[in-house]
Amino acid sequence: MNSLTLGSRTSQLALWQSRHVMAALQAAWPGLESSIEPFVTQGDKILDRPLPEIGGKGLFTLELENGLREGRIDLAVHSLKDLPVDDAPGLTLGAIVGRADVRDVLVAKDGLTLDALPAGAVMGTSSLRRQAQLLAVRPDLTVRSIRGNVETRIHKALHGEYDATILAAAGVTRLGLDEQISQWLPMDVMLPAPGQGALAVQCRANDERTLNFLAAIHNGEVAEAVTAERAFLSSLGGGCSIPVGAYATISGGTIRLIGLVAATDGSRIIRVEGNGSSAQALGERLANEAKSQGALELIG
Repeated sequence: MNSLTLGSRTSQLALWQSRHVMAALQAAWPGLESSIEPFVTQGDKILDRPLPEIGGKGLFTLELENGLREGRIDLAVHSLKDLPVDDAPGLTLGAIVGRADVRDVLVAKDGLTLDALPAGAVMGTSSLRRQAQLLAVRPDLTVRSIRGNVETRIHKALHGEYDATILAAAGVTRLGLDEQISQWLPMDVMLPAPGQGALAVQCRANDERTLNFLAAIHNGEVAEAVTAERAFLSSLGGGCSIPVGAYATISGGTIRLIGLVAATDGSRIIRVEGNGSSAQALGERLANEAKSQGALELIG
């Protein structure tokens, strides 16, 4: 049967990502038919509490993963940064598809930059990684949890109870909302989440037919870079919600990884970096370096 069913959350960004992967598959496999089945997840329903409090980002994937196991869908597209580092039982990542700009961006009233925000300005973020790095450079800011899709968070920052918010550039640019960006945050101020900007396609581990389709759109170099980042995160305990950043690049077969672990109040930042030829080994080695400097106390 020459058809695939993709499961997708119903936000505009999730649908963009699913359509992007669907178009790549159809370009690689002319004649392939595909359709999108929408899912509303617990993470989409519970919007009045911070993510770490209600179980972290896995709440955005559970319904899709059950749909895969039940055979209702053949694959699910995720922002890789939202996926736990361990494969869900019976499932695997069949492809890592390209990568957008990995940086975070600031959206603020009146187009203000991070330096220009007034003392005590209210910053909306539910990410402990972003909170920690923000408070390291602007300890005077007031950080409050913010929930909702990209468009909702932008609206809340420009018209609501927040003065600014921080978002992944990838989501903002994929939705064509670049004009709302006040500032692209440099890496030395805001290191991204492991896997940020990359799309991951999840399928059943024993589904050879779908795995064969996905092999044609898999980006090996991006996969190697994000493997180093996720190995760093996994070796530190693995939760999507802990204050950890990581970014890897590859040049001439050498992987360079920068990793960060921070106290959530920004009072201490541990930053490690190094080169290697094995993504997994490099991520683990730098995680051990961070641990030797007290990283586990900051996370715990």
